[in-house]
Amino acid sequence: MDLSSIEIFQAVAAHSSVTKAAAVMGRVPSNVTTRIQQLEEDLGVPLFSRDGRRMSLTREGTIFLSYATRLADLAVEARQAVRPLSVSGALRVGTMESTAASRLPEVIRRFGSRWPNVSLELTMGATRELMQSVLAAEIDCALVARPPQAMLDQARYGDLDFGRFDARRIYVEDLVLVLPPKHPDVELAADLRVGTLAVMEPGCTYRRMAEEWAEGATSLRTLELASYHAILASIVAGNACGVMPRSVFDLLRWPADIVTREVGAVETFLVRRRGDRSDAFEAFHDVLVASRGRDGPAKPTD
Repeated sequence: MDLSSIEIFQAVAAHSSVTKAAAVMGRVPSNVTTRIQQLEEDLGVPLFSRDGRRMSLTREGTIFLSYATRLADLAVEARQAVRPLSVSGALRVGTMESTAASRLPEVIRRFGSRWPNVSLELTMGATRELMQSVLAAEIDCALVARPPQAMLDQARYGDLDFGRFDARRIYVEDLVLVLPPKHPDVELAADLRVGTLAVMEPGCTYRRMAEEWAEGATSLRTLELASYHAILASIVAGNACGVMPRSVFDLLRWPADIVTREVGAVETFLVRRRGDRSDAFEAFHDVLVASRGRDGPAKPTD
């Protein structure tokens, strides 16, 4: 048993999927599968029940998860003890609203506990504006969404040039199309039976992906809203659809018969200016990485 195997186990437990865990950790799925099998052989018990591609924790796996979390925390503390960082002052962090809601509450709590002398200053915004703010030194770093390479290869997305940054992949978000209750299943945008696409501000990567996907729909107008709660309310009202990360959708309350469809995966990167050096940034990055393998937000219940 080693720390790497424990981190892989945490990621598979969090995402219930070898493929998704591999994407988050930057590994190939076969490597993740092998490491889980080796860990199970080492412990002498099955840690997951396998139902097709879905991985569910067994009773033994649930017990081991609590120990794995404690071991991972101890490893971070040990690294900090032997390689202490001089961390103080302020760290200006930009973030998308979706990431702030679904990913950062536990990160901020852990960071504040470990580094009480650092003041985190959060700025909300869309990916394009956050990247511009990083380059202008208005903020120190930002969590932004990197669209699929096919979009980045198009000239009209030249403002999303990740090559200008020190960019570190942190999360992989599953993007879902959300449709009104009882809407027929859709394969193409032409199958939509609504007249409105509810979206966030223009610089939002998720909006751009939604608009790209919806180009095949005729007479679909765009409704710009200020929050995902407002987007979901418009969808439930019956004449709108919208796109949002699964992690955000799982935080919201929705009718049981609302319809969703997978759109694709989007990577979230922590970006800063090339050449910048900051112990506070490295400490924040370490906490992000340590937290990403843990269970995500629970699905709300009535």
